[in-house]
Amino acid sequence: MKPKAILIDTKDNVATAFQDLKAGDNVTVSLEGTEVSTMLAQDIPFGHKFALADIALHEPVVKYGEAIGLAIEPIKAGQHVHVHNMESQKGRGDK
Repeated sequence: MKPKAILIDTKDNVATAFQDLKAGDNVTVSLEGTEVSTMLAQDIPFGHKFALADIALHEPVVKYGEAIGLAIEPIKAGQHVHVHNMESQKGRGDK
């Protein structure tokens, strides 16, 4: 069975959808013996991220084992993570 999403690094707090996913889907990702299951709170488009755990305001969003941005609002496990609730800190020119 093809996985619905991928966990890239065990430090990540987001996973990436391999297909369009629907709110209410229970998605399990695994890597190197780490397995995380999340009930999706929202529809997640193919290629987009969703939170594997709650991410507090101003906490890092971690993908590839590295912080890729900061939450600009609290993000609950299972929510879509994108430009509406996270802000990149790289290449901004104002930092």
